Amino acid sequence: MKLAPEYEKAASILSSNDPPVILAKVDANEEKNRELASQFQVQGFPTIKILRNGGKVVQDYKGPREADGIVDYLKKQSGPATTEIKSADDASALIDKNKVVIVGVFPKFSGEEYENFNALADKLRSEYDFSHTLNAKHLPRGESSVTGPVVRLFKPFDELFVDFYDFNMEALSKFVEESSVPIVTVFNNDPSNHPFVVKFFDNPNVKAMMFFNFTVDNADSLKSKFRESAEQYRQQGISFLVGDLEASQGAFQYFGLKENQVPLIVIQHNDGKKFLKTNVEPDHIATWLKAYKDGSVEPFKKSEPIPEVNNESVKVVVADNLQDIVFNSGKNVLLEIYAPWCSHCKKLAPILEEVAVSYQSNPDVIIAKLDATANDIPRDTFDVQGYPTVYFRSASGQISQYDGSRKKEDIIDFIEKNRDKVDQQESVKDEL
Repeated sequence: MKLAPEYEKAASILSSNDPPVILAKVDANEEKNRELASQFQVQGFPTIKILRNGGKVVQDYKGPREADGIVDYLKKQSGPATTEIKSADDASALIDKNKVVIVGVFPKFSGEEYENFNALADKLRSEYDFSHTLNAKHLPRGESSVTGPVVRLFKPFDELFVDFYDFNMEALSKFVEESSVPIVTVFNNDPSNHPFVVKFFDNPNVKAMMFFNFTVDNADSLKSKFRESAEQYRQQGISFLVGDLEASQGAFQYFGLKENQVPLIVIQHNDGKKFLKTNVEPDHIATWLKAYKDGSVEPFKKSEPIPEVNNESVKVVVADNLQDIVFNSGKNVLLEIYAPWCSHCKKLAPILEEVAVSYQSNPDVIIAKLDATANDIPRDTFDVQGYPTVYFRSASGQISQYDGSRKKEDIIDFIEKNRDKVDQQESVKDEL
């Protein structure tokens, strides 16, 4: 579904809302708007932000993408951040069994605790539903005799609800963020799990993921043993997820995994480093995770096979020959990091071919390309924010990113300014 017509339709409806909700759009590709896009940390398109209080409060839009859903979501966002529960029927209507809902129980609707709860609701309203009440007896779960102040977080997993009594803003925020994530997130085709999967991948923790077919005979045993480890390590900066093979094809492509490797566990660090255990048995889960924590598991690297023949003018680089071609060849290397689906990469390809042909008689210069969707890239060396990204490494090891035009002459000029000539290389060797 294209967003633009739905967004226009929603804008028309919301313009007559009381109070009006204004929908606007910005073309971030225009030069005059790039600073604005950078200010709001726009990484992809379309990106929707919610601005409140004259732009002092900015939140990501996390609602539907069709007109009716946009309207309902933004009407809710424009109203009070928290809704009062006056009866059990109110609670039943507001506390969704498939969502996280945060309820504040208070002896009166005033005081520092109540104000902090409202401030939290305003801060996190785009992510969670908030309600408040004077009577805990209206609530479907938990001790009904409490008078508060207490925050009761309802959730559709694990212990189903949890109470919290510290109304310090930082403590409240941490409580909500930690309590609203399952001990083990489930990744399958059930749409009600999708918000928790998104939160899993958005959090900054190390991510431990086990993928297998949920219909196999030992599925329950795999889940149980994995959960035991999750309970052991969850306070050590690791988040856990189990993924059904049927729903995880995108993850398999991203990590370079194969179906004949399941059940498998893959652990990913924020720096891109990965660790892999294939064909794991339930009783091996705890042992392997302990070995990983002890530092005795070697990292896993996603790579296409090294080409048997690599005699094209633009050389093919994969993760397993990156060191040999780019870092250890003693050559000046221009490396394009690309994605096969990228239209800009497709336009650049014939230009790089021409550049490579220009250097065919010069053995000291290599023009190369690496498919970033099929190979891991050393993130500490190459900062890839989009495609194509082009880097140059001189024969002596100087690395620089090419940000110039995509004209053959400009690329060649850049190479000539940055490459080491043969006599320069000999001079460096003499100095060493």
